[in-house]
Amino acid sequence: MKNPFAWVEIYVSDMERAQKFYESVLNITMIPMQTPGAFGDLEMVSFPWVEDGHNISGALCKMSDMSPGNGGTLVYFGCDDCAVELSRVANAGGTVLQEKMSLGEHGFCGIALDSEGNSIGFHSMT
Repeated sequence: MKNPFAWVEIYVSDMERAQKFYESVLNITMIPMQTPGAFGDLEMVSFPWVEDGHNISGALCKMSDMSPGNGGTLVYFGCDDCAVELSRVANAGGTVLQEKMSLGEHGFCGIALDSEGNSIGFHSMT
């Protein structure tokens, strides 16, 4: 079966703060997606991706109709060792909710709140 996920949107209230959080924790550079005002008040900054690769991408989104918050969909970011990303969370303005824990044969995971109050997960096999 093909991976059914195609796109992820993480809603934020402060784009600059949220972009800095994700770039710091994931050690990435995010990509602006559209000209400001092209889609009303929607602002989007994309996570990096490999064109035609076996991956999905997504974006931070800021718009008046959607709000960030805890308790909704939980997105997991793949990592080499999720303890590394979790160690960056507090300095980037977030809160670790669950330190790295074993999932047995399925690897390890940890959960945090981002700078906007969204729950996010990190997963690794080591």
